[in-house]
Amino acid sequence: PVAAIGGYFLGVTSALLGVKSAMTCTEAVETKIGNHYNDQLRDLYGMKYPQLEDLKKTIAKCRDEELEHLDTAVDHGSQLAPLYKLQFELIKGGCGVAIWLCDRI
Repeated sequence: PVAAIGGYFLGVTSALLGVKSAMTCTEAVETKIGNHYNDQLRDLYGMKYPQLEDLKKTIAKCRDEELEHLDTAVDHGSQLAPLYKLQFELIKGGCGVAIWLCDRI
């Protein structure tokens, strides 16, 4: 619920700031989530259990879908938003906190 509630308010807030800010939000979130999936995959590839192969494929597929969203955001002008770098870093940081919390709940 923490991520869902935070994600909802983040989406609404960024949308109210305009399309470019919404795309910045998407880019930042998908960057952080893509990196999180990569971290999970690195851990899993370090484990040599055949039972994990399907899980590895599923996580890689999810990661690739998230990175497609990132590409779409950039293609739609995410980096043209007002105060882009500030928005990007704040949102990415907040997403990192949400991931950290979800890992521990």
